[in-house]
Amino acid sequence: MAYWGEHSGQGWTQLGELALAFLLSALIGLEREIRHKSAGLRTYTLVGFASALIMLVSKYGFGDVLESYRVVLDPSRVAAQIVTGIGFIGGGLIFVRRDSVRGLTTAAIVWLTAAIGMACGAGLPILALGATVGHFVVVMTFPLIARRLPKSRWTPSLLQISYQDGRDVLREVLVVCTAQDFAVSRLQVERSSPRPALPDDAAQRLGSTDRVTVMLEVQGLGSVAKLAGKLSRIDGVISVNAGDVNVSPEGA
Repeated sequence: MAYWGEHSGQGWTQLGELALAFLLSALIGLEREIRHKSAGLRTYTLVGFASALIMLVSKYGFGDVLESYRVVLDPSRVAAQIVTGIGFIGGGLIFVRRDSVRGLTTAAIVWLTAAIGMACGAGLPILALGATVGHFVVVMTFPLIARRLPKSRWTPSLLQISYQDGRDVLREVLVVCTAQDFAVSRLQVERSSPRPALPDDAAQRLGSTDRVTVMLEVQGLGSVAKLAGKLSRIDGVISVNAGDVNVSPEGA
């Protein structure tokens, strides 16, 4: 019983703190899993659960080596190391492709999940519960608020346009962008040959010429979605994908 008492750090209180970290981390992971993010249920649950365990080890795991006025340990050092170490996981979730960044929100939520686990392990359940509630407020309500905020003219948006080569489509694309009061700040052209197989009706409509993909960075006060709709109606355009330069359209 000496190793199952409250003072040994292996009592029901500590198991309850671990269970709370497991539950709250799993709730966050479930939300990410439903949204099909790069890190899902297992990742978030393990991050929060492990953070809580490390905090408990830091608090209770060195009692046998402590001596009054001779050996003093600082549990906060382990907490600082968790914050540093979780950065490696978060960094692995961030992807940079050309000038676009993906995964920042996912990495930040991994960091938050670690903090929630640390709070559970430190014996601060109310703070852990509050932070979990804050997570759901941010991911579920902030996107709605952000869409209603006034858009800056200088906020760049990314358009990826695929079209049939040899039909002077790019010139018409630029004309439509200008007519919609959008300025094109960057343009990159990629040619793909041979063109990927298309459905029979699309193949008949587009013929056998190669496909060209253009990446446009545009700036303006208009609706990028409406601009994408107009561009998709240009004869010869195969597809148009629109999104913020630094944020995935469905949320990182």
